[in-house]
Amino acid sequence: MALWLLLHLTFLRLATTQPFTQEHGFGTLGPRSWSNRNLRFSVWPSFNLSSPQEFQEIIQIPNNGSAPLLVDVQVFVSNVFNVDILRYTLSSKLLLRLSWLDTRLAWNSTGHQLGTVTLPWDSLWTPGLVIQEAIWVNWQDQNPRARVDQDGHVELYLALTTETNCDFELFHFPRDQNECKLSFFALSNTVMELEFRASVVNEIVSVKREYVVQDMKAQTPSQQLVPCFEVTLSVQNTALKAIIALVVPGQALLLADLCGGLLPLGTERTAYKVTLLLSYLVFHSSLVQSLPSSSSCNPLLIYYFTALLLLLCVSTTETVLLAGLLARENVRAESSPSSAPRGEQQDCGNPGPSPEEALSGVKGSRMSQAEFADHIFFLVYVAGVMCGQCIFAGLWKWVTCQADPAPGKAAQHGGQPKL
Repeated sequence: MALWLLLHLTFLRLATTQPFTQEHGFGTLGPRSWSNRNLRFSVWPSFNLSSPQEFQEIIQIPNNGSAPLLVDVQVFVSNVFNVDILRYTLSSKLLLRLSWLDTRLAWNSTGHQLGTVTLPWDSLWTPGLVIQEAIWVNWQDQNPRARVDQDGHVELYLALTTETNCDFELFHFPRDQNECKLSFFALSNTVMELEFRASVVNEIVSVKREYVVQDMKAQTPSQQLVPCFEVTLSVQNTALKAIIALVVPGQALLLADLCGGLLPLGTERTAYKVTLLLSYLVFHSSLVQSLPSSSSCNPLLIYYFTALLLLLCVSTTETVLLAGLLARENVRAESSPSSAPRGEQQDCGNPGPSPEEALSGVKGSRMSQAEFADHIFFLVYVAGVMCGQCIFAGLWKWVTCQADPAPGKAAQHGGQPKL
């Protein structure tokens, strides 16, 4: 009895410290029975296999005759928690439900109540998935377990968090809407062996994000060398943060520049314009850092705020030039000889101009050439700013930008692999 117990404990230790797998299914695995039932399994005594053919036989894909093995995939999207337009990345949390039929794992349930069993994922064949656009992937469960029923149906759940690359089109930022793809490939199989049938379920319950998910869909692309399926997420910018942080300050500075034209031409207006220009330069530098750059189709706001910067530079330059011209005219007027002594030598019989004529002459001399040019420039500047706003609104609403083709598609030997 003691010897039997010792042998039993030794076997249990060996079974718990070594991985196990099936060779040909639960019906033909070996002479050792499990609980006197027809369900049987084999235990690897070590990782040293007798031959490469035996290793391939253990992990081979289930045979489905002449047709490829059909794997149903349900993708549950639980969260999209970070959209970084500066790095062109999207972070999401997913749950994959994979199910397929492996008749080698079926067993006869006559005489007992065993309906399903759970097995480690490395003890049976599972499709190895990789995400083409992934920068990093974190699988939540490193040792998931698959559920197998008596008919050989296998069900496997995989939870993951991933950061993927997304080709954002930001021409209409901050009212942009983009589609981000997650392409899952089974690189260890061919399309003649494996086929995916994918669907997606939206389980996002939080909407407190700058980018919200408007729609999602799953599809199986055709003409691929390896089995794959794609999940497409449509994300839209809420635009509130960008409008408050970018558009409102820009419009406020433009309005302040227009109001500065009402100040009298001189040193006060010059100091005011220079202060505005320096403030706008600081704002523009922060704007450039907050918006992404692209090889094509940069955000329209970049061109808009650059045009505002040029307008402010022109306005400040005009103020400085005309203020200098006005100061030179004043110096000339002060340095010219006075005509008062000559007026005293005039004939007493000549009464001179009437008070009304003298007053009109004084009023006419108040507006110099510099002030007249400044008045004309102010009217033209206001009209130009209003026309510029209308042009920008039209571009925003009706103009679209066609991005340059990707290098893989534009190159002579590029493009997607085709059968």
